Amino acid sequence: MANRSGKVIVSPSALAADFLHLDKEIEMINASDADWLHIDVMDGVFVPNISMGSPVIKSISQALRKPMDVHLMIVDPGRYVNMFRDLGATLLNVHYEACTHLHRVVQQIRDAGMRPAVTLNPATPVSVLEDIISDIDMVLLMSVNPGFGGQKFIVNTLRRIERLRKLIDSRGANALIEIDGGINGETGAQCVSAGADVLVAGSYVFASADPMAAIRTLKSL
Repeated sequence: MANRSGKVIVSPSALAADFLHLDKEIEMINASDADWLHIDVMDGVFVPNISMGSPVIKSISQALRKPMDVHLMIVDPGRYVNMFRDLGATLLNVHYEACTHLHRVVQQIRDAGMRPAVTLNPATPVSVLEDIISDIDMVLLMSVNPGFGGQKFIVNTLRRIERLRKLIDSRGANALIEIDGGINGETGAQCVSAGADVLVAGSYVFASADPMAAIRTLKSL
């Protein structure tokens, strides 16, 4: 199944965009069938890489006409909730592994007017969300180890999607299931079949000869 609207939500990952021509990339996203734009924020501590910071995100927000799906791969994300609200985030993803007090951070995000989402690394069991699944709008399952683009899809993700879908349905929750890492036409179709709602795609979109066609392919799954 796809999400409850029956449509796959596509969130291209800006990490794979051409940063020398970011304005053109944002224009493409605005004109495309993409639903959101996925923004990865890495601090070089929680993950072994450093990505874009607040000045770049602010510039993107000013030009973007789609919701920003912000994924914080940082330590102590609760410190920065209001900052990302002010930068224009619509959804704010925080890692389960980075939050000592996850429920508090989720409430901070909702109180700030954003949609809270929780991200799980590949080795983190979906069962850790049993007591918070009804409080969040989305779960992001990493289908690669976070920190770098272009990695190969971890096949076990499909079983994790199925387990997460059962958890959501059994609790009568409304959380969407988002998948990030190694997504293309083939792996995207497998994820949707397993129960995913939202597909994040970086290289598959931005390295394509026709990025808008690649987005349409994902939307049609």
